[in-house]
Amino acid sequence: MIYEEISAESRARRTLTGTARMLLALKLDGPLLIGLALVAIYGLFVLYSASGQSIATVIRGAIRLGIGAVAMLVLAQVNPNFLRRTAPALYALGIVLLIIVDVTGYVGKGAQRWLDLGFIRFQPSELMKLAVPMTCAWFLHERPLPPSPLTLLVTAALILVPAGLVVVQPDLGTGVLITIAGGLVLVMAGLQMRIMAALAVLGVIGAWVGWHFLHDYQRQRVLTFLDPQSDPLGAGYHIIQSQIAIGSGGVFGKGWMNGSQAQLEFLPERQTDFIFAVMGEEFGLLGLAILLLLYLFIVGRALFLAMQTQDTFARLLGGSLALTFFVYVFINAGMVSGLLPVVGVPLPLVSYGGTSMVTLLAGFGILMSLYSHRKLVGS
Repeated sequence: MIYEEISAESRARRTLTGTARMLLALKLDGPLLIGLALVAIYGLFVLYSASGQSIATVIRGAIRLGIGAVAMLVLAQVNPNFLRRTAPALYALGIVLLIIVDVTGYVGKGAQRWLDLGFIRFQPSELMKLAVPMTCAWFLHERPLPPSPLTLLVTAALILVPAGLVVVQPDLGTGVLITIAGGLVLVMAGLQMRIMAALAVLGVIGAWVGWHFLHDYQRQRVLTFLDPQSDPLGAGYHIIQSQIAIGSGGVFGKGWMNGSQAQLEFLPERQTDFIFAVMGEEFGLLGLAILLLLYLFIVGRALFLAMQTQDTFARLLGGSLALTFFVYVFINAGMVSGLLPVVGVPLPLVSYGGTSMVTLLAGFGILMSLYSHRKLVGS
């Protein structure tokens, strides 16, 4: 029986094309790689327009994509057993770095989020987007599922401690994403509906209490979300201009580099948080639909890979990575269109950024590793 399986696998390998064999050897998933590449290329075209036709900005964006691609390739080769064993150490390192940032970190745009290493500024909170779900999956790996109340409390602490350290920087958007990434591991672990409902109630109470601890600008973002017209030239300016840009694009858009809101600089943060509005204005509803379909393909393929794994750690971590990517897209599109408050979440693989881009692609490298090594996990 074993001989027959090996023979079938050998025959399958012989029928593969040269490209497919290379991807197989590199532990990369072809369909997922194509989806990521198409979004990244689409994003570079939009970035060129959003940056005011700055080829230097596009080159810097391409370099960051290249660094992320290297991280993805390297992590795809790593055995998931090694990832599982090192998850607690990575988590501990991240906590230490976050404490250092909160004490002596570099301050930029009113926030203390970076470590200045001289040749590069590093944002440790991005590391926790991977370390938190990895550690939660490690902790739940050999425990009965669904999690017991005690297991749930410990896992919640693993999530909320780093999220709290990030929120005080202040970086509410990243703190929310870290919480969601860890929370999705619990959901994938079979968290009961009654507990989820209780947590939702506690979340509402926590939001009410937390409101009094938010910075003034964070409270203003929420109030602006409820009524942007209350301060059209101040706090509501971003949302109003973003909605104008998306609405003016119509079905087919105004054409590449022909968007008035972006090109005349009415639209703030058009290279980063609000680049989705630039796409809507220049490529219209059709262009946004194409982008969202590509995102949907990536999420669907990522979930498929996660479901094919044969180990609790791999399934929990893979599912969390796939769904967290979806949350990125949902939050950015929602805040740019006025459906969610502005929390500073970039559009995946499109917004101009460094650490976030590398973190996203590194996460997909981990997912490919979980899938390609699925027969070795736990050995």
